[in-house]
Amino acid sequence: MIETFFIIPISGIIGIIFSLILIKNIFKKDEGTKRMREIGRIILEAATAYLKRQYKTIAIVALITSILIGLATGYNNVEIGMKTAISFLLGALCSGASGFIGMYVSVKSNVRCASAARRSLNEAIQVAIRGGAVSGFLIVSLCLLGISGIFFAYNGLERPNTVPYEIVGFSFGASFVAIFALLGGGIYTKAADMGADLVGKVEKGIPEDDPRNAAVIADLVGDNVGDCAGRGADLFESTAAAIIGGMILGVSMYSISKDINWIIYPLLIISVGLIASIVGILSVRGKEDENPILALNRGYYITILISVIGIYVITTTLLGKITYFFATLVGIATSIVFVYITRYYTEAKFRPVRSIAEASKTGPATNILTGISVGFECIFPTVILISIALLISYWLGSLEGSGLYGTALAAIGMLTSCAYLLAMDTFGPISDNANGIIEMSGEEEARKRTEGLDAVGNTTKALTKGYAIGSAALAAFVLFSAYTSKVTELRGVGIEVNILKPEIFVASLIAGALVFLFSALGFRAVGKTASKIIEEVRRQFKENPLIMKGKAKPDYSKVVDIATKAGLKEMIAPSLLAISTPVLLGIIFKLLGFDAAEAVGGFLIVGTIAGILVGTFMNNGGGAWDNAKKYIEAGGLKDEKGKVIMKGSPTHAAAVVGDTVGDPFKDTVGPSLNVLIKIISTSTLILCVLFL
Repeated sequence: MIETFFIIPISGIIGIIFSLILIKNIFKKDEGTKRMREIGRIILEAATAYLKRQYKTIAIVALITSILIGLATGYNNVEIGMKTAISFLLGALCSGASGFIGMYVSVKSNVRCASAARRSLNEAIQVAIRGGAVSGFLIVSLCLLGISGIFFAYNGLERPNTVPYEIVGFSFGASFVAIFALLGGGIYTKAADMGADLVGKVEKGIPEDDPRNAAVIADLVGDNVGDCAGRGADLFESTAAAIIGGMILGVSMYSISKDINWIIYPLLIISVGLIASIVGILSVRGKEDENPILALNRGYYITILISVIGIYVITTTLLGKITYFFATLVGIATSIVFVYITRYYTEAKFRPVRSIAEASKTGPATNILTGISVGFECIFPTVILISIALLISYWLGSLEGSGLYGTALAAIGMLTSCAYLLAMDTFGPISDNANGIIEMSGEEEARKRTEGLDAVGNTTKALTKGYAIGSAALAAFVLFSAYTSKVTELRGVGIEVNILKPEIFVASLIAGALVFLFSALGFRAVGKTASKIIEEVRRQFKENPLIMKGKAKPDYSKVVDIATKAGLKEMIAPSLLAISTPVLLGIIFKLLGFDAAEAVGGFLIVGTIAGILVGTFMNNGGGAWDNAKKYIEAGGLKDEKGKVIMKGSPTHAAAVVGDTVGDPFKDTVGPSLNVLIKIISTSTLILCVLFL
């Protein structure tokens, strides 16, 4: 049934149209007072300038990389080399475009959300979630259109058993942009955040987003370039990797049945989820007297329900194998459980966050130590959940002849609600910026509403990080399976990863070390940049005392310039390290006479495992530190006499220090590891011809 293929691009077009409708409706909203519009304009100009410079840098490196990929993969087949290079550039282009447009709309939504908060909570919620939805729907729609378009252009309807291998470059291109975007944006946003908090809150005792703080604009800009553009690129490449990995594994089913639906089924699942997410977004309605997270949760569960019904229909209709529906359902259920695990470890109403807040009473050291313990603790339930999902989905798939195909469907099932969860993620920086704009413009009447939205935004951002690491883990397993499949096809012999072979043990050891070296470079970059920003903010306070008195404006552009230059410069080395290490390792082992394909297989396994463990620790640990600070700021912590511990106290100062330690954990290094564990797989999947 080739006709079913065209459901995929049609769904992508519907998603684009829905995004345009959302943009039109959001831009009709008023932008508030003159002061609010001025702040919004400054944030937009700085964010746009940074992304233009960042994407220019990425474009140059991507163009050079595409030429190298074309030469490497096409030395004995020029056509394959050209196709791989083109698909790489298309993946990079789609990822970059969706991230830039989504960021632009989210920044334009910030001031409108702030203005809406002056009238009602429901209006502010709708502006924030729909502004975030633009990014989510563009990402999923462009992913569907890009993959289906290149599959059709490469004559996939006639050669479905070979074309999935030719479009792997699309996934690598998406990963390529994602690792630069996440690292660069993460360095920018967390260096600015640390500078603003340590000088503003700890040293000067002024509130968050206080206009007297020279780093406040850079902090607000960073939320957009890091959390919007960066996270969007992350989940774009997760979706692309899972889809293409699933298509490759579907080739074995096609070879038996000659039914193309086995190959395009992963695309159909994401298409169903996209349409379901439209209904979910439209159903979000907030109430003045309830927690905004409840409105967002209702939309999420509506999305899940419609997705399950739709997937059941296409599975039974097209595949006729109910067990594969249940394998997909495993992925959907896993995504829900991931959300709850992340909530438990990052929300202030549960033990982990409160234990960090309690530890702050005795200073920064105990705060940090408790935060580290929470981060380590959360790894265990995460690993158990991933393990259960893999084993059950593999077992279900094996009942119908392909356990690996079952795990691929579980990975794609996790990404079914990707558009909606991305909307929830971008809700975070929009509400955060709206709160900052209200603070800086002096609109105190709306402050309570925007503070509530900001608190919910912190939760939704943390939930998406947990979801991202889970989807990355399943996607990486699928990609590893695709790697073994391609190696077997190319050399005619399967691979056996035996850890007793010295080359495999050494390659595995290097993979684990790579995760820590990559993390070290990310932390170092944030630390260096934060130090420069702290010195600049201190200098301005010292040289112009009128700033502290509110009689003079700080020079925001100085801090923005420091963060911009550092973000662009420091993102390059760790990104290239992650991309090149597995391929260079394979070439070296081949030259030394070892079985390079098996050694790289060991590298991929351990690199994936180490990345999942360290990434989970950083994402949830950092989120817990952040919300422990906010728990204290909200008046949730009391001393032994029952008196509320206030902002500006030594306990609060200790929590701020813990939060600044956790900032690069959750917003720079942790999310970047999500991409690392997939980019090592996509790069070797494409370039394995160099060491076979």
